[in-house]
Amino acid sequence: MGIFIGIGIVVLFILWYIITNNRLVALKNNRENAFADIDVQLKQRHDLIPQLVSSVKGYMEHEATTLEKLTQARTAALQAGDINSKIQAEQQVSSALAGLRVAVEAYPDLKANTNFLQLQNEISDIENKLAAVRRYFNSATKELNTAIESIPSNIIAGIKNMKTQPFFELGVEQRAQLDVAPEIKF
Repeated sequence: MGIFIGIGIVVLFILWYIITNNRLVALKNNRENAFADIDVQLKQRHDLIPQLVSSVKGYMEHEATTLEKLTQARTAALQAGDINSKIQAEQQVSSALAGLRVAVEAYPDLKANTNFLQLQNEISDIENKLAAVRRYFNSATKELNTAIESIPSNIIAGIKNMKTQPFFELGVEQRAQLDVAPEIKF
């Protein structure tokens, strides 16, 4: 009788291990799939940046550093290898785009340019889509991190050397910009 109880305990442990392991794998894959959705939007944004830079260049000859920062950030983002380095690089792209938006305010002719307005609308649309897929990615990351840190699945996560993963958050510069109240002029 004791052998059957021992075998039953071993079988239950094996089943628990398999179920928990499969859940962790599914959560990890869900996070990676969520980032693939972000990647699609980022690709579209990266494709629009050279067009935006070229349409702005003629107006902003002395704002070359702003355009260079945007171009360098885009290049770094395209060369980023893994999810975490892409997140960091994309924070730089977002900051550079925000800097460009600020610089554009000084050029009324540019703001009225049809080509620029179309590109600006496309980038705004992509930014809205990015916000939506980032929320989904962060939700998937939260689920994975919760499973990695929760008892008893943290045992299997530790065996598999799984670590908590970073969220796709706003960069430091963007966070600082959001903390400043908007200036309203009449």
